[in-house]
Amino acid sequence: MSKVSILGLKLPTDPRWVNLAAISLTDILTDHAYCEQKAASSAISLIQRNPNRTRLVEELAPIVTEEWGHFRQVLAELKKRGLQLGKQRKDDYVNALLEFKVKGGSAEDALLDNLLIFALIEARSCERFRLLSEGLEDEYLREFYRKFMISEAGHYRLFIDLANEYFDEEKVRNRWQEWLAREADILKEIEVRGDRMH
Repeated sequence: MSKVSILGLKLPTDPRWVNLAAISLTDILTDHAYCEQKAASSAISLIQRNPNRTRLVEELAPIVTEEWGHFRQVLAELKKRGLQLGKQRKDDYVNALLEFKVKGGSAEDALLDNLLIFALIEARSCERFRLLSEGLEDEYLREFYRKFMISEAGHYRLFIDLANEYFDEEKVRNRWQEWLAREADILKEIEVRGDRMH
């Protein structure tokens, strides 16, 4: 069974992506840094909007710390290489995902979609980090990204578990399949670029 199918993803990343990323290491490290920063901010927002959901608060609090720590690790890597954090770029992948969220639904529908969006982003990040850990020539960066891969796999699982904690498992499973199908379509629609994590 492939790593993609283990994560549930319907479409593997275009094999050209890792080669393009290797050419644009400054850009990919910058984009990665902002992805980690946004992951921390998103977890904080989920906590703020759901303070009454004890498990969610307790499980996501350490994720905030971990994601911010990842942001700092990538900043340190940029500095070590004599590179600067570049400008944040528009994230076509995430923006396309957000367009698929339930419109005008209940707060419950919004929470389910948010948990599944975060699970999906973590799953795709995990798959991309695996490609970097296997495909880069730089041995240090291969190990650097292998550690991120392991972390993202755990985050993906946590968001799925939280969805199943608060919602009927069949509802979660059905909506998850809809998200997976939409994500595969998005990957077919957007340009393969080596200066983006997604």
